[in-house]
Amino acid sequence: MLFANQKTINKPIKLNGVGLHNGINAKLIIKPAAENFGIKFCRVDIDKNDLIPANYNNVIEPILCTKIANKNGISVSTVEHLMAAFFGEGIDNALVEVDASEIPILDGSASDFVEAIRSAGIKEQRIPRQLIKVEKKVEIKEGKKFISIEPTNNDLIIDFEIVYSNPLIRTRRKEFKLSQDKLTEIYNSRTFCLYEDIDYIKSKGLAKGGSLENAIVVKDNEILNEDGLRNRHEFVYHKILDCIGDLMLSGNRIIGHVITSQGGHALTNKLLIKFFSDKSNWSNIGSNSINKKARIETLKKPLTASI
Repeated sequence: MLFANQKTINKPIKLNGVGLHNGINAKLIIKPAAENFGIKFCRVDIDKNDLIPANYNNVIEPILCTKIANKNGISVSTVEHLMAAFFGEGIDNALVEVDASEIPILDGSASDFVEAIRSAGIKEQRIPRQLIKVEKKVEIKEGKKFISIEPTNNDLIIDFEIVYSNPLIRTRRKEFKLSQDKLTEIYNSRTFCLYEDIDYIKSKGLAKGGSLENAIVVKDNEILNEDGLRNRHEFVYHKILDCIGDLMLSGNRIIGHVITSQGGHALTNKLLIKFFSDKSNWSNIGSNSINKKARIETLKKPLTASI
């Protein structure tokens, strides 16, 4: 999936729903875009200076969601689930129009975005996708929290650990390999919170649109949602979903191995800033050149008889 030409969607996608944090109903239209356009958000409720490139340098206030803003201060928040859907479905170029300051949360996962992209269809474009290959290990540590990225062979690997004192969530760790693992359960995994944190979160002006329809709520050893968990790893899988979406803000897909404990939006963004601050940490290569190199390496290997 990494090694391909750029892609966009076949036709516009229309979605609507409430913002998780601002509680405002928003209309969303995702439109096809030309090669090398990238992913850009457009605030159609703003008269001018309304275009916001999806880039790690534009991240502001990454608290409980990923929020991006342009140089004029026009912002849009909670972009991470849609960005993860773009990553997983191979969408490189799209214009996302929204008439409010937050992307609709829908069911709290990426599944509705993915279903809409697949329904619209995917169009392969003529220009090869550019890839970011990790050349050196880079790490961020904040007390017991850490995140690192290091070289790996033609894959994106995310090794994520969550640590909670809650007896139901506990400490959980999963490794995701893009080349081997299916994205379905990660796409379907919803955002979650502890019941005892709700009042504090709302006191900060957040979660105005939050409900059991778009988030898992955990109280002690109980899940308050009637349908329970969608999969046994839903908590850590959602964190991997967020991480994928935040990594997509690099502008191109990354070939590397991410390892993190107690990571989140802010830590991933700090990693990207540090990683891209030194050109020796990475190289930018076309997917066609990687395919050619892989074919050459295969030809160099001695032939073995199958039994």
